[in-house]
Amino acid sequence: MFTRKLLMLVALVTAASAAHAQNIVGDWQGTLKLGPAELRLVLHIAKGDNGVFTATLDSIDQAANGIPVSSMSLKEAHLDFTVEAVRGSYKGRVNSEGTVIAGTWTQGEPLPLEFKRTANPIKAEHKPAKPSDIDGHWLGTLEFTGMKLRLVFHITNTADGLTATLDSPDQNANGIPVTSVTRNGAAIKMELKQIAGGFEGKIDKDLTTMEGAWTQGRGSSPLTLKRIKSTAGLSVRHPQDPVRPFPYREEDLTYQNKTQGVELAATLTIPSGKGPFTAVLLITGSGPQDRDEALLGHRPFLVLSDYLTRKGIAVLRADDRGIGKSTGNFETATTADFATDAEAGISYLKTRPEIDHHKIGLIGHSEGGVIAPMVAARNSDVAFIVMMAGSGVPGDAIIAEQLKLIEEAAGKSHEQAEKDAAEEREILALVIKEKDEAELDKKLREKLAGKVPQAQLGAAIKQVTLPWVRYFITYDPAPALTKVKCPVLAINGERDLQVPPRQNLPAIRKALEAGGNKDFEVDELPGLNHLFQTAKTGAPSEYAGIEETISPIALEKMADWILKRR
Repeated sequence: MFTRKLLMLVALVTAASAAHAQNIVGDWQGTLKLGPAELRLVLHIAKGDNGVFTATLDSIDQAANGIPVSSMSLKEAHLDFTVEAVRGSYKGRVNSEGTVIAGTWTQGEPLPLEFKRTANPIKAEHKPAKPSDIDGHWLGTLEFTGMKLRLVFHITNTADGLTATLDSPDQNANGIPVTSVTRNGAAIKMELKQIAGGFEGKIDKDLTTMEGAWTQGRGSSPLTLKRIKSTAGLSVRHPQDPVRPFPYREEDLTYQNKTQGVELAATLTIPSGKGPFTAVLLITGSGPQDRDEALLGHRPFLVLSDYLTRKGIAVLRADDRGIGKSTGNFETATTADFATDAEAGISYLKTRPEIDHHKIGLIGHSEGGVIAPMVAARNSDVAFIVMMAGSGVPGDAIIAEQLKLIEEAAGKSHEQAEKDAAEEREILALVIKEKDEAELDKKLREKLAGKVPQAQLGAAIKQVTLPWVRYFITYDPAPALTKVKCPVLAINGERDLQVPPRQNLPAIRKALEAGGNKDFEVDELPGLNHLFQTAKTGAPSEYAGIEETISPIALEKMADWILKRR
């Protein structure tokens, strides 16, 4: 899961209060750029009889409308507002004509955001109209890096023209607004600027098939959409998914990461019986993850949480910042930022009387397996950590090796996979070495010329230079591992192609030994993949088709190891 998920959803909100001076009443439209992605925002400002401004914000590409503004001030030409719900703020300056507000939105990191006055703002809602001949549900399966991902477009004709939303059933992501739908005869184009992606193709004469391609960032993949009558049955259930009623208490809650102004939405499961209980905080892998770490129809953290809680261990699991019900900006966050979110979870668990405050541990999967030792190294009150497919070498080495192994599993020759991995190393080396942004852009364009379509070149460069990528490819987990003094369980699947055990387990063992840790266990679990499923090859293309969510061998290993330290 170091390969970032396809769909990214970012939470935003905006503000209102009092001011005098320039007339800012009306509708304002702007676009927030998050790497290669874009979010269109519409700010509606009104003024009451008492002279106080009020406002709401629509986030068109997130289907979030009428978001209330919490506080606003206008002094001369300077407009400031804050968003308490997401700990965000905006500072801007209104031009002399009262037509543009140029400024900065800050939510974790500052991003430029310019609002322009408009008489015809983008509509968040549309009046119905007579259905077109392509209205309905269109299903296709996207194949990328050996994985299969189902996409469902829901097309509707309105008084304002064709509109659509997108579902990704295998990622539990539904109702994602399509930025625009353009049709010219048999040609159709659907854009999703908020994820820098979209579909373009041709509609057949029978109006039952659309042949085309999905593009996003650096990649383009063939995609055929078929008209379907119903979406019933597209959701996936697996045998290990727990079914209510549970023999333990379940509580949905929120807690604050005060250092970064993020509110994290989470679920705490507490065993039946008398506490206080040993507790674990689950830390998700890379990419936008909800509290269940939902991926390709599986919900690994829901299964893990249920198993551990039935064994008498309390479990806290949270939506990533900016994902699900958590606030904050996911797109600008790095592994170091997510580590502070984990620390906030530990602090919250210490407020609960049902929890033994001296027996709070961490279980991190994939990137979470990097974060767990990072947090334990600087927090002596972490009782133990479990690294599920955590890494022991720098991120650039992981990405290159991962690319090679996955390509070979998908059928590429060893020679071609080695060549592609070498090219990936060169690209990452450029990102690490070149500090001048203009020079880096120039060199990346030269390197990617002919390998990425010209129209996608800019988006591809932005994607590889995102803050998360820059941090991850340079971070070496070994120094933190040498500082971890609490008990450590590091496990990897034998067939993990994303965090290869032969590359990482020896490095983890070496770092723990170098630091003098006396209580650690490093194990390679036979036959398991990156998700700890029993697999044939370990290729990501197998994930969705495997009924098992987490092998009982891995579940038992973790629970028994933790209970011995209770």
